[in-house]
Amino acid sequence: MSRRLIGLVPHGLALFMAGVFLDSLRFKFTDHPNTQVIFGRLDGWSAGLGLPGLFGHTGLFSQYVIGSVELLASALLVAGLHPRLRHLQAAGALAGLLVMAGAVSFHLFTPLGVDPNRDGGGLFVAACINLVAALLLLAVFRRREFGVLLQRVGAVFAPVRA
Repeated sequence: MSRRLIGLVPHGLALFMAGVFLDSLRFKFTDHPNTQVIFGRLDGWSAGLGLPGLFGHTGLFSQYVIGSVELLASALLVAGLHPRLRHLQAAGALAGLLVMAGAVSFHLFTPLGVDPNRDGGGLFVAACINLVAALLLLAVFRRREFGVLLQRVGAVFAPVRA
């Protein structure tokens, strides 16, 4: 019985991550005032570094770009619930890991801070939990599938010639 429960843990992690990502899309894709505060503060910070517009509406790291990656990660995480598509769950966890590593870093190492919307730091906590969930999925539960995924990607960039 406990082995069966442990087998459900990665599914729970994947669904939790997807739920957090999908919930955030209503803020990012509707240009919610809280999203404007966060990305506006980040854009002001990047402008001070000589990179104006980096987090703006059409910037490389705009709320729409980040939201799109979160949507893709969610789709991969959920698709990976199917036994034949576990490698997609690893890909979704990797996408989630990259986005959440960025989110946590920006909260900690920029003027954004851990409570930009005065919500008690809930957004920051959610990012930290999703970061840990992604790490667990990649390093513990889907490490084999992640290895296969890396081999497949590597084969695209460095094909073996006979």
